[in-house]
Amino acid sequence: MQKVLIIGAGKGGTALLHILMKTNLIHVIAVVDQNPEAAGLKEAEKYGIATSSDWKPYIKSELDIVINTTGDKAVLEELLREKHKQTIVIPGKMAYMMFQLMEEKQQLIQMLKDQTYKHDRIFNSTHDGMIFIDINEEIILFNHMAGKILGKKREEVIGRLIKDVIPNTKLHRILKTREPEYNQKQLLGDHLQIVTTRLPIIDEGGTLLGALCVFKDITDAVELAEEVTNLKEVRTMLEAIFQSSDEAISVVDENGTGLLINKAYTKMTGLSEKEVIGKPANTDISEGESMHLKVLETRRPVRGVRMKVGPNEKDVIVNVAPVIVDGILKGSVGVIHDVSEIKMLTAELNRARQIIRTLEAKYSFDDIIGKSEQMLVALEQAKLGAKTPATILLRGESGTGKELFAHAIHNDSDRKYNKFIRVNCAALSETLLESELFGYEDGAFSGAKRGGKKGLFEEANNGSIFLDEIGELTQNTQAKLLRVLQEKEIVRVGGTKAIPVNVRIIAATNVNIEKAMADGKFREDLYYRINRYPISIPPLRQRMEDIEELSVRLISKINQDYGRNVKGLTANALRALSSYHWPGNVRELENVLGRAMIFLNPHMEYIEKDHLRVFETEKKASGTDQAAGVPFPDIEGEKLSSAVEKFEAHVIQQTLEKHRYNRTKTAKALGVSIRNLYYKMDKYGLANDGMQ
Repeated sequence: MQKVLIIGAGKGGTALLHILMKTNLIHVIAVVDQNPEAAGLKEAEKYGIATSSDWKPYIKSELDIVINTTGDKAVLEELLREKHKQTIVIPGKMAYMMFQLMEEKQQLIQMLKDQTYKHDRIFNSTHDGMIFIDINEEIILFNHMAGKILGKKREEVIGRLIKDVIPNTKLHRILKTREPEYNQKQLLGDHLQIVTTRLPIIDEGGTLLGALCVFKDITDAVELAEEVTNLKEVRTMLEAIFQSSDEAISVVDENGTGLLINKAYTKMTGLSEKEVIGKPANTDISEGESMHLKVLETRRPVRGVRMKVGPNEKDVIVNVAPVIVDGILKGSVGVIHDVSEIKMLTAELNRARQIIRTLEAKYSFDDIIGKSEQMLVALEQAKLGAKTPATILLRGESGTGKELFAHAIHNDSDRKYNKFIRVNCAALSETLLESELFGYEDGAFSGAKRGGKKGLFEEANNGSIFLDEIGELTQNTQAKLLRVLQEKEIVRVGGTKAIPVNVRIIAATNVNIEKAMADGKFREDLYYRINRYPISIPPLRQRMEDIEELSVRLISKINQDYGRNVKGLTANALRALSSYHWPGNVRELENVLGRAMIFLNPHMEYIEKDHLRVFETEKKASGTDQAAGVPFPDIEGEKLSSAVEKFEAHVIQQTLEKHRYNRTKTAKALGVSIRNLYYKMDKYGLANDGMQ
């Protein structure tokens, strides 16, 4: 237990005392203050802690920690001289922050324990037996109902091979086939009959984690069904089983018309039988597409599809399987699982994590896909550069992933727990960019915020700042940036005081800086400062071997965004993608795949070459602008203002594609400023068209 002395019993010392008394790891031996009426001294006496007006009698004893809350620099210096060599002296504010974080950590741990307890309660309170085995066929999970059905205790089976517990089990074969098996009848022993569903458990990366079986004891039901001859009695019994299930279930006939729902379904979705029975299968869906209709069309089951159902837009996961009797499709049955509570708890945990960690970059090197030689070289350079404090210059065409690299470099550096600030140098005017980067003092200009404002360099102190399109900086801003690199300090707009900053700069450009330097548009001294550690990111056309893996990752991302269930590309589509020149790089690839998936029919699971609009554009090039491949808009019957806007959007799109989405060249060719170009791209919705 750590021995702690608190010096200063004012408001801060009292608050810190309350926090320390909540932990069993700290023993406060005394609270010291020269004011005998200090509130902290009275609080200490309530806890039975010694109080004093002089800290010197305590300082030579074997203390672990001395917390100085007085804020007096002289007291701090004297403490440092007088203290025992093993004693740590901590300022009060720092100690308060440390113990607040410790308290929040305990709260998060308790939340995790509570959630684990809830999951265990759900797992063991279900009416179905559940057994989970790992890839070594050893039993990892065994719920209460499984023990009741099999007549075995959980302690007896955990860690044993499934074959040793259930000799005629078929669960282990799922580890080999990776294919689910639904509603399989099986005889265990001489009399016990079960119906079981066996599922492989695979993570997002495709790694097999194990296999799960969910089963019910149907011995009594089978024996009763064999004895019952009256159809009405059989139907009544099945209806009772259906309604007593804790799982929300819906059944449709072969035409996709609602046939049956149970009470659990009504409770989950908020929809009554009147609103579902006899209505189309997609009546209950508020977001997503009907899996009943898909199963009826393909005669194949689907599982794990996210959607929203009911008037309250309940977030659910559905498993749907066809009902086939003697080879004839009779309908389909869907089982719905509520995930809104898990989603809510996950969101709460994410918010709690943000309390502990400050603003962070989103991506790591694991998010960057690439196995080509050029990409592997760039990744190796970036990983090496992340471990150094050097300024890094990322060079590459628009859409190659420069910002992704910047995120990853920050997250792999020793600054990853501090802020990561992103700045697009081309998107802001010179005056606005200067005030945003360096901040401003009170009254620096008309409209300035009272009291002044911190700049982004100050916000990013001890962290990283990503300056995208640095080649667009004006000469004046370049000079100020050079001062930051050389002197490691900034001066706010309208100010005279130099403010020291410790910021790691990651710059990016898609223009030829050497040419800009030769033309006098970029300072030579700044060039040598930022070009200390250059990393060239190859365009997509130079690493075509990455197309397939990139497409798989992008399709998975778009599936989540659009609520689709597309599995991948056909061989023809993949060959077509690999033969295209990709002027917009990975950003254009995502755009092409996104468009294809939007127009893909709901029942289709693979993208064909004909779905890729970029190749249709190439085919029609003879009837369009050959340089841009963009058809002239139909303006017949349009008002003049509307026709002018369509023509302007058409010309901008042509010029963008002609210059391979280089904004600087496009603005120059059109005779407009780059800021005006950004405005018009946003106005006409061109910002998301293969170039962001």
